Amino acid sequence: MSRYSISLFVSMVLLPICMLGQSEPIDLQPKDTVEYKDEYGLRVGVDLSKLVLSFADEDYTGLELVGDYRLTQKLYLAAEIGNETKTQGESLNSTLLYNFKTSGSYIKVGAEVNTYQNWFGMNNAITIGGRFAVASFSQTLNDYTIFNSNHLYNPDFLPGIQPNQEFSGLNASWLEFVMGIKAELFANIYIGMSARLGFLVSNKEDERFPNLWIPGFNKVTDGSNFGVSYNYSISYFIPLYKKSKKKKEESKQ
Repeated sequence: MSRYSISLFVSMVLLPICMLGQSEPIDLQPKDTVEYKDEYGLRVGVDLSKLVLSFADEDYTGLELVGDYRLTQKLYLAAEIGNETKTQGESLNSTLLYNFKTSGSYIKVGAEVNTYQNWFGMNNAITIGGRFAVASFSQTLNDYTIFNSNHLYNPDFLPGIQPNQEFSGLNASWLEFVMGIKAELFANIYIGMSARLGFLVSNKEDERFPNLWIPGFNKVTDGSNFGVSYNYSISYFIPLYKKSKKKKEESKQ
């Protein structure tokens, strides 16, 4: 009888304590909050295609430096700066019509958005964005011929009387729509590729010889302000700081 009384007394004392401990509702779907830190910094590199073309083509020399800076999780500031020299000409059958050299520098500044959803710890990118570009350059008309229509039965081309004419103080500006990808090849080392559609906003040229090719823009098409260009880059990411990011994951029952 005493043992029963003691058990009853203990039960009466512990029951309110147990009920107090269960006063809060039980979460049947507990959530784990994990904190991650994304790296932010500067990525700098070089356009490989221009380096390769400089070695492969004796009529071309070019160098382009590329870079971007991460502002937010998706938004990047981006820029390119370069210098190009290209000699080219036009012929009709075996007759040289003209041969000229273009040399100058350019800079492109803009922004791009990463549309790729990375796993945590990854910084790969599929980007869309735009640039505003400005180029300053000169052209040299190395050689040219003039069509001679005075010969009634045998018209031909005559050599130009003023070869090696230089036209300096030329400039152009344009807008670019850019689509590209960047993938981490090794730790902090990225390879990238982009395609660019440019639209000429301004084009200062000499009245005696039009701008047929613009550094950074490429070929100028007669009657159109559009141009197309590409780049293939390798770059290195310099981490400067980290930002915390939280992600809640629901555990499956």
